Amino acid sequence: MSTSDIAVQDEHQAAAASRPLEIVFGIVALAFMAGYLFLTTQIPLRREALPGQIDARFWPMVIAVTGVVVAIAVLAMALTRPAPTREDLDRIQPGGYLRVVLTLVITGVFIAVWSLGSVILFGYRIEIFPVAAALLMAALMLVYGHRRWLSLIIYSVLVTAFVYVVFGILLRIPL
Repeated sequence: MSTSDIAVQDEHQAAAASRPLEIVFGIVALAFMAGYLFLTTQIPLRREALPGQIDARFWPMVIAVTGVVVAIAVLAMALTRPAPTREDLDRIQPGGYLRVVLTLVITGVFIAVWSLGSVILFGYRIEIFPVAAALLMAALMLVYGHRRWLSLIIYSVLVTAFVYVVFGILLRIPL
């Protein structure tokens, strides 16, 4: 066997080995999005929307249905198409696993803190979401390598303010 034959054979083995991973990913994505779709139906409404109006369930449900459709497409492609080659993939970067774990931990802390809703400090009611969201963005930007403090603060504050104004104030979605 020549070296090119061995390379082709290794490529086919790598492609064949990726098929179960792709199928498992499709199944997990479908299960996750189906669970998300179910949870969107459980969002409490202050009042039902009239026909032709949008309520608090609309956009989460659009995202959920789109996710289910995409997950079904991913699963169908994993089952019907030949496994793709993997020569275009980069090696795992140093610190990659640590960044994923830190992202999950930071996000978990954000969700736990956000669930408090608001706190009363020195006689003032303070909404937790704007503070927690700005800290989440700043922490994630630090984890992924952003180091300029001025832009780190400005970007975190501006994006959080935009989300809070659009969803919390204009659309009156409880954050």
